[in-house]
Amino acid sequence: MAIANSIAGYSQTGLTLWDEKDQFFKDLVVGPDGQSRHIDVFSWVGLIPLFAVEVIDQRLLTNVPRFHAALVGHYQGKFDGHRVTHCPIQSNVREEHLLSLLGPARLKAVLQRVLDERQFLSPFGVRSVSRVHAEQCDLGTLPGIGQALIEYVPGESNSGLFGGNSNWRGPIWMPTNYVLIQAIEKFHRYYGDTFLVPAPCCEGGQVTLKEAAKLISERLVNIFRRMPDGRLPAFPVGSPFQSDPYWQELLLFHEYFHGDTGQGLGAMHQTGWTGLVANLVERRYRVDIPAFWRQQQEAQAARQPEPAEQV
Repeated sequence: MAIANSIAGYSQTGLTLWDEKDQFFKDLVVGPDGQSRHIDVFSWVGLIPLFAVEVIDQRLLTNVPRFHAALVGHYQGKFDGHRVTHCPIQSNVREEHLLSLLGPARLKAVLQRVLDERQFLSPFGVRSVSRVHAEQCDLGTLPGIGQALIEYVPGESNSGLFGGNSNWRGPIWMPTNYVLIQAIEKFHRYYGDTFLVPAPCCEGGQVTLKEAAKLISERLVNIFRRMPDGRLPAFPVGSPFQSDPYWQELLLFHEYFHGDTGQGLGAMHQTGWTGLVANLVERRYRVDIPAFWRQQQEAQAARQPEPAEQV
């Protein structure tokens, strides 16, 4: 709650990370003279606050009386007299409570940018930095920094920062995308199918939160799904992983992926987090998995020769 208080701007500094003009969370720089301004960068800085969400049901509250008392004590997400989070004492139809840094209006505003292909949404997931920075590079003069620029670099880094191998300025990272999907699913669990968010990628229409999570998930899986021309986005053209019969069914779990083409970059065996894509695939087909294994077992049994009769 203290962290939420600071993010909301009710701490001793009185500064908020939420930019009301752009309806987005941003970094903030404060000069020696006390003057402050938001840094006009659209990146994961504004998306990660969505991760702070949890749905609490009555069964849990029954077993944690101190937490329940704290929830009631901070009725409507209030802390030191200010509303700093969306933590209503009201519940949904299943008597669940939502704990979140964002209320409905801010959630829609942030997700509208996420679901915009001109901004965060790539054919292969959510970019680390919005594509608007391919044109909007100039950040002006920042206190203590001077003239500042932000670049949209969807592939390998063009800087020696972090050894020149890691680049957060545009590529797609599986772990942050995965947690974003989980967060959106939690919001859907609470709000249900009646809560719609703007989706510029769907010809300006609206989608449910469940549809939004599925949309992002499917685009991440596209990295490892062959295109209509038979090409696998994760590998460069001409790679033996594209068409060589001994290699084409093998996959590498790259560290991150090009924000526009989906090509794998960085370390090549990052199964610690890129392997999460297997869970996204399993989620899509989980309904069919039991039937698939039954069919396999039946086919295997049919191939077994009949036991010879004993005389």
